[in-house]
Amino acid sequence: MTFPPLADAGIMLGAHATDWRDAVRLAGRALRLSGSTRAEYSDRMIAVIEEFGAYVVVAPGLALAHARPGPDVRREGLSVVTLAEPVAFGHPHNDPVRVVVGLAVSNAEEHVASVASLANVFNDGATVARLARATSADDVRGLLGIDAPGA
Repeated sequence: MTFPPLADAGIMLGAHATDWRDAVRLAGRALRLSGSTRAEYSDRMIAVIEEFGAYVVVAPGLALAHARPGPDVRREGLSVVTLAEPVAFGHPHNDPVRVVVGLAVSNAEEHVASVASLANVFNDGATVARLARATSADDVRGLLGIDAPGA
């Protein structure tokens, strides 16, 4: 699977979040600014974590924020938010989180494929640390192997 293009609007570097909800809202805002979702998608991502717990913290320092397909998803998309100060999501082993990847998909098949592809990218534990230190949108895209829109 190839990822959708990752626009500059979908990337926030060195953001400040007061807690995990704020961090997820930042990832949702980046998804909205890139045109992938509507504003209410952020609330659904938060609701998933409130219901099911911090399972979205899939690797040390990394949260994969997402929700099921719904009418607030305009098109498949990704966002990447790096945090100036890490925040705790409540995961027993992988907290605190420095990088939040937001994922929006429009059907269940895309959801499974996207999560699997992202897991492959993050099999290299150093990728999260490199992302946390990224200084440009191009750095982020290069680390994830994702094109810019129109590339």
